[in-house]
Amino acid sequence: MKTLVSILILGMLLICSITIEATETPSKEGLFKERMALYKKTEALTQIPWYYFAAIDQYEHNVNDEEASKTDIIGITIPLEKWNGIANPNEANAQPIADVDLFNGFGKDGNGDNYADRTNDEDILYAFAEFILNNGWSKQDIKIALWNYYQRELTVQSIMNMAKVYKTFNTLNLEDNVFPVPLHANYSYRNTWGSPRGFGGRRIHEGTDIFANYGVPVRSTTYGVIEMKGWNRFGGWRIGIRDTHNIYHYYAHLNGFEKNVEVGNVVKPGDVVGYVGASGYGPPGTSGKFPPHLHYGMYRDNGKTEWSFDPYPYLKKWERLERVK
Repeated sequence: MKTLVSILILGMLLICSITIEATETPSKEGLFKERMALYKKTEALTQIPWYYFAAIDQYEHNVNDEEASKTDIIGITIPLEKWNGIANPNEANAQPIADVDLFNGFGKDGNGDNYADRTNDEDILYAFAEFILNNGWSKQDIKIALWNYYQRELTVQSIMNMAKVYKTFNTLNLEDNVFPVPLHANYSYRNTWGSPRGFGGRRIHEGTDIFANYGVPVRSTTYGVIEMKGWNRFGGWRIGIRDTHNIYHYYAHLNGFEKNVEVGNVVKPGDVVGYVGASGYGPPGTSGKFPPHLHYGMYRDNGKTEWSFDPYPYLKKWERLERVK
């Protein structure tokens, strides 16, 4: 009898622990709501639009711990010595705001407890806001502040573009994707990432080729901003779109561009940006050196460098999900 009771108690404890763990792990929608509430609160305190905080925070989530970004509310990480002040002998994460100010630290008190805590989300956002306000409120002032903090042009451009996307759609929930060509089109593809290429010297194939007829619409797979448009010796007529996850989506060998598509445009999944062709492998206008197809590439930026990775698994996933829908 005692053994049976012990088993029942252990079972109940296990169920409780699973329930608590499930409760403590916030849903994606729950995270978005908590983040937005903090961005809006900091906007009310500083008059800096919420979408700039969203963009800075998303960028930091992207370049920092990917697993932590799934559960952490705010992803901005400020180095301890920068937060407390370089000459500050106190290495505590949280200390009186007067002490941090004494050593010209980055840290600020955003929640009114008179402490600057680099692990407190409100303090972190308010500190970044105050840093921006040292330059001013304008868009150009914010760009200058971002350059002073990150010292990297691509980072500044990425954050400003993310802010533009968040402002356009007025939401943080921008997780949808679609396949780059319509599913009703006659197309085929296989995993060709990493295959050798000879034109222009020895190199590897940094993408997946989707073979289709001339003129088949090419669609944005993601929410993002058109960062590049024009001719590339290897890719012919091409478009580059950077999304809110620091990923650059590269569409090459196009036959032409959709009307009114320009650099700086905000796009969403399914927006037509161009058409399948066979351009490239030569000077502007070169075409027909290979069968018509879309070369689709993906490049990730970690805040220091950018590299190509295999898009094939993502294409298969997006194709499957779109068919389900």
